[in-house]
Amino acid sequence: MSKAKYDPDEENQTPSEGSEEKLITSPSHEELLQQLGAAEEKANQYWDRILRMQAESENIARRAERDLANAHKFALDKFAAELLPIIDSLELCASSVPSDMQEAAKPVIEGVELTLKMFYSALEKFGIKQVNPVSQPFNPEYEQAISTQEDASVPPNTVVSVLQKGYTLNGRLIRPALVVVSK
Repeated sequence: MSKAKYDPDEENQTPSEGSEEKLITSPSHEELLQQLGAAEEKANQYWDRILRMQAESENIARRAERDLANAHKFALDKFAAELLPIIDSLELCASSVPSDMQEAAKPVIEGVELTLKMFYSALEKFGIKQVNPVSQPFNPEYEQAISTQEDASVPPNTVVSVLQKGYTLNGRLIRPALVVVSK
């Protein structure tokens, strides 16, 4: 084994072209400004993205809240639609008793009318209202014209008779009223 000897002259020599000594240089002022600008632009992009995500989450929360409120408000929609034919049958029962049987059927008619009043009050309690537009101008939003009839005693486009009452639930139409309109 041979040992290398210390040569004091080697310390004073300049590095040769192939030496691997690295010089640390600091970036220039312009380069630092460019890096700062790029970092600020990236930070602004991230900030914009955060604001958009926050607005989106607030919109989702508002939409969910509105949908839940509508679900509560209109939960009775299908149930009420199922009850309406029953109410129609009771109204028909009360109004279609022949005149020669009026006296004999009076207790039954009174019972049916009381049942109808109870139905009406229960419907009102839950925000269900009747659309019964007799002698009012025709409104296609809440009424469906079945036929027209000439009637000089009322202005044109006025509801002459209601064949079937309509109903709304909290202002939203469940079933349109079936009407006859004057021409």
